[in-house]
Amino acid sequence: MQGFWVEHQYSVVVFLACLVLIAITNLWLLRKRLGTYSPARYGPRVSILVPARNEQKNIVPCVESLLAQEYENFEVIVLDDQSDDKTVSLLRERFAGHPRLIVLHGGPPPSGWVGKSWACHQLAQYASGELLLFTDADTRHHPRTLAHAVGALTAENLDFLSLFVHEEVGSWSERLIIPVIPWSILSFLPLGLAYSTRWAALSAANGQFLLFRRSAYEAIGGHEAVRQSAVEDLALARRVKQSGLRWRLLDGTDLVRCRMYRSYHELSEGLTKNLLAAFGYRLGWFIFIWLWLGVMTFEPLIIVLSHLIGMPLGDVRPAAMAVGLSLGLWGVSHRRWGYPVAWALGYPVSIALVIWLAWRSLLRTVRGQATWKERVLPRVPWRWW
Repeated sequence: MQGFWVEHQYSVVVFLACLVLIAITNLWLLRKRLGTYSPARYGPRVSILVPARNEQKNIVPCVESLLAQEYENFEVIVLDDQSDDKTVSLLRERFAGHPRLIVLHGGPPPSGWVGKSWACHQLAQYASGELLLFTDADTRHHPRTLAHAVGALTAENLDFLSLFVHEEVGSWSERLIIPVIPWSILSFLPLGLAYSTRWAALSAANGQFLLFRRSAYEAIGGHEAVRQSAVEDLALARRVKQSGLRWRLLDGTDLVRCRMYRSYHELSEGLTKNLLAAFGYRLGWFIFIWLWLGVMTFEPLIIVLSHLIGMPLGDVRPAAMAVGLSLGLWGVSHRRWGYPVAWALGYPVSIALVIWLAWRSLLRTVRGQATWKERVLPRVPWRWW
């Protein structure tokens, strides 16, 4: 039994070492930021598409940043997704008569549609561009974002491009939880393998910035094909992969920023909506992966602490190695994505909070209780594997 316990401890070390290796290769692949690509000042017409539901805090600065793009051939289309705040009145007051801006009024989502996908579907139908850029109302864009993005799409000969953006944080809940998102992609998704295979599980995209060639968007069925998914960005990326189209996830943190959530309530609602959906509603994999994440995070810490208080529960050497690897991995991720490295010391709290939200996501999604922006999401059939 003792031998098995030691082997188990070293298996955690080996697993964490693999994550470090994945992170190192991903950092190399992400070494080139979006702003280093040659900007395309003029090129294919781009339709910038913004779904907006109750975005009075964000809509004006977002649209201002989009209309200021240093690219000659684009339009901005905002769809008011049945807002009951000042979103529309602020748009009219600030941008009335602007030649590049179109404001649409969306209808209620049909049965079986998630509201955001329905809004994006309506936007795509109205758009005139050869390229379609879906972006969120809480984003802010550097004036050269579009030029560099079109340049990257052309230089890499891509059908689909998504970005890491700089995720701003304010409250302590945001500081503890938001960095988990880029950390998980950096550590668990080997981008080199993801780009070279059609295995849909190795997919990632960020709905804050999705740039499609229209032909690719139509080939995968657009948002209609993912109308039930609460994580439409990831579902679209999977369809891109399955279709054999060329895609990349690039580092756009130098040009695009976003504050996704402004309170624990918003953060909790958003991740409750997303976490089970990100696993394709597969309960078995979902439960296994979150249990294993808890083991690799807390078991080494408990063993190290048990030795510090003179009540050893296992071999401290692999436990100390595991804690060191975890701290290094979190520290590198925080530094890469622009967060204070000292925040990495709080990684056990971060993981505990996200595991709690994962459990909440499981319960509420299976029961059909998941909501987003005051709408109950369609109930999606789950499966074990």
